[in-house]
Amino acid sequence: MGYNFFNGKKVPRATNNKLSDFLESFGETFKKRKNVSFADRDIAYSLELQQDRIKSKDLEIDYKIYPRGKNKFEFIPLSDWKDMHYLNTVCSDFCGIKRVVRKNGKAIYKDDKKSVVYGTVTDVISGVHPEDDPFSCPNCGFVSTVSGLQDGCPQCGTKFKMDDLFPKVSSFYFLDDSNVNKGEFKSLYKKLYFVSLVILYILVSLMHPDMFSLSAMKENNFLMISGVVALIITNFIATYMGTIFFIYIRGMVKLIVNLNKFGTVGSRRRFESRMQKVSPEFSYEYFTSKAISLIKTAVFSEDEKELALYVGDRLDLRMKDIIDLNYGGALGVIKFKDEGNFVTVKTKAYFDVLYAKGNKVYYKPQVFSATLKRRTDIPVDFNFSMTKISCPSCGASFDATKLKKCPYCENEYDITSDDWALIELKYN
Repeated sequence: MGYNFFNGKKVPRATNNKLSDFLESFGETFKKRKNVSFADRDIAYSLELQQDRIKSKDLEIDYKIYPRGKNKFEFIPLSDWKDMHYLNTVCSDFCGIKRVVRKNGKAIYKDDKKSVVYGTVTDVISGVHPEDDPFSCPNCGFVSTVSGLQDGCPQCGTKFKMDDLFPKVSSFYFLDDSNVNKGEFKSLYKKLYFVSLVILYILVSLMHPDMFSLSAMKENNFLMISGVVALIITNFIATYMGTIFFIYIRGMVKLIVNLNKFGTVGSRRRFESRMQKVSPEFSYEYFTSKAISLIKTAVFSEDEKELALYVGDRLDLRMKDIIDLNYGGALGVIKFKDEGNFVTVKTKAYFDVLYAKGNKVYYKPQVFSATLKRRTDIPVDFNFSMTKISCPSCGASFDATKLKKCPYCENEYDITSDDWALIELKYN
């Protein structure tokens, strides 16, 4: 992996535009139930379920993600990693997030958070982009393009197991930001300067009641002007230093609040080295994005027991009140173990959660315990593939990413043979 912190570089324009479109389409996604631009299938599906959750509670969310202090997003690359087939680039930029939750047209919750957005864009580095390649449905022979068959054959309804078409946004999250950009520093400084100037005037007036009187100004005109100028200059410097100190203290408070997250630091390397013995192309970033998607999908599903990707017990009923779920920037591996041809991984995941219960909406930082499982004797296939999904029992075709059982014969589909599955999710 290559890290590029503070290098001042910008990502390629095409990547920047895709991330920008992805973020700017959020508002339309929640207001008009449109798909988010360039989202991979995991993200798109979890957002679809989230929209259903919000609707089931008779709520509406106005969601706006905007660049801070400028007219457009200008992402910088933070890190990248690649395997034989894909290049993954993690990008970052300052952003603001405005959320307004409404019920019956009345706003019942509002916030506007200063954040930093982290997004991962995945693209192929070998082969070609197959979106427009012609493809014949193996069931009925209907000719379409690869992209036209993503949601199934329009002629016979056959469903396919298909990798995402690239480039795609494969992961994203927001972290609350205690820092300020140049424009925000100026704005904060101006406010603090005038506040401190008023406070100084009041203090001097209390200590020397006659200092700013008309008679005193006539008798000591030069001294008065000199004193006022000195006061303004002193306040200018003091406020500048005070603004920096204020930002520093605010950052330290944020750091202390997040100290509990750093207990997961060493788990990344241990787990990644273990999994690379099974699949040399395994990356912790891929695992993290997969875990986040699984958690979101399970939380927002109406009935998690119907999901092929979830094989655990019923979720805590409190999770049915979650209407927004943002990854908090830390996912730690608590332990993992091998059992036959399976590896089971217990993680500790930090999220920022928006709950809705009745007419009340509230925010709460939340820690989840999530356990995932997958087979280790079947390596991850990173090549683009498109195969018909057939029930091993009756041969029928159905969308196995959304259904655990075949809708025709009710035979269960074993998702752990193809990818990670969530086997437990609970509050930590």
